[in-house]
Amino acid sequence: MIEETSRHCPALLVAAPASGQGKTLVTAALARRHRDAGRRVRVFKCGPDFLDPMVLEVASGAPVHQLDLFMCGEDQCRALLHEAAAEADLILVEGVMGLFDGDPSAADLAQRFGLPVLAVVDGSSMAQTFGALVHGLATYRPGLDLHAVIANRVGSERHAHLLEQSVPAAVTWLGALPREADVALPERHLGLVQAGEVDDLDARLARAAALLPEAALHLPPPVPFAAPVDRLGIAPGLAGKRIAVARDRAFAFLYPANLAWLERAGAELAFFSPLRDAQLPDCDALWLPGGYPELHLEALAANASMRASIRAHHAANRPILAECGGMLYACTALDDGRGTRAEMLGLMPGEAVMQARLARLGMQQMELEGGTLRGHTFHYSRLETPAVPSGLARTPDGREGEALYRTGSLTASYMHFYFPSAPLAAAALFAGRAEG
Repeated sequence: MIEETSRHCPALLVAAPASGQGKTLVTAALARRHRDAGRRVRVFKCGPDFLDPMVLEVASGAPVHQLDLFMCGEDQCRALLHEAAAEADLILVEGVMGLFDGDPSAADLAQRFGLPVLAVVDGSSMAQTFGALVHGLATYRPGLDLHAVIANRVGSERHAHLLEQSVPAAVTWLGALPREADVALPERHLGLVQAGEVDDLDARLARAAALLPEAALHLPPPVPFAAPVDRLGIAPGLAGKRIAVARDRAFAFLYPANLAWLERAGAELAFFSPLRDAQLPDCDALWLPGGYPELHLEALAANASMRASIRAHHAANRPILAECGGMLYACTALDDGRGTRAEMLGLMPGEAVMQARLARLGMQQMELEGGTLRGHTFHYSRLETPAVPSGLARTPDGREGEALYRTGSLTASYMHFYFPSAPLAAAALFAGRAEG
């Protein structure tokens, strides 16, 4: 039964004028500081990112869902926010890229749901120009509420004072974070290093939280979150299915909404590690999500019993979904681009090669039996395969996107699918009914 009433909860969308300003660290520090104060904090990530949410989950102590008006759809975003407002004392939404970048942008999300914006601005190379930048963010789009600003990477108290004096009176100054190397989050080619690989992450987050100015602990104004018009339906065909899901340091790019959707559809999830486990758990279907197989070539290749187990699953014509890094693992071989090449599963012909330059990035949608599945792509590899695509994704503006390959019971693509966007199509991938 759908609740018709709005729920109110203090909320902020944490944004920046560009990538690299430190908004993930500030969002995580805010979540940890409020959590340490005894508040229940729910955090979301604007856009399809997998890596930032891992850090934000550690900081907040709760799963971090994606919010995106294209990939998730407005009603799914509304349902997630409405649900969070019922249990949280504070909702934080980390933006994506610059505040107005992309279509839809973080600013679009903020305006659609009435979220006040906290701007994080790297002040390390500025003085009074800081205020001009804040003024621009506040006035560029009528109707957007730039509630407050926090300066990041500030060199001294004098520097912070100059920045504060420049801020327009209509924008609340929350203070400054000093430049401190010990709190910076390490990065690699797809973004932040996975949270589980940063041994001192808790210490970094605790230090960042302690560095926040006292004003940052004040709760923002409450925001009304309306009930969704309709909740997403659950597709038939998955009740009683046992789906094995690869999850370890090589395969970790999983939307929490996808896992929750599968469980609501009646599927049982059995997590396993292609790196450590000897064989698949008993299962009806297999999901190989994205991740970093290129960083674990030797371990993946050396686990011969697991490779044999997955090949037997494929030979038995049981469904397999392989996304991005999972598809690289499904290929004949994978080359890390630095002189190491290893044999992989060999479920589909071809070899993937890592490269230094980004190959593709952005939102995509793919027509499948049962509907149009939405999602995104982000990879640094190229695939060399004789396999003929059974379908092609499209970008939101109609350009050609990623290919979909089917070999026996295997469905593979560079796309990361967001299952709730097309329940029937997603269910067919695991129920063995997907046809090109």
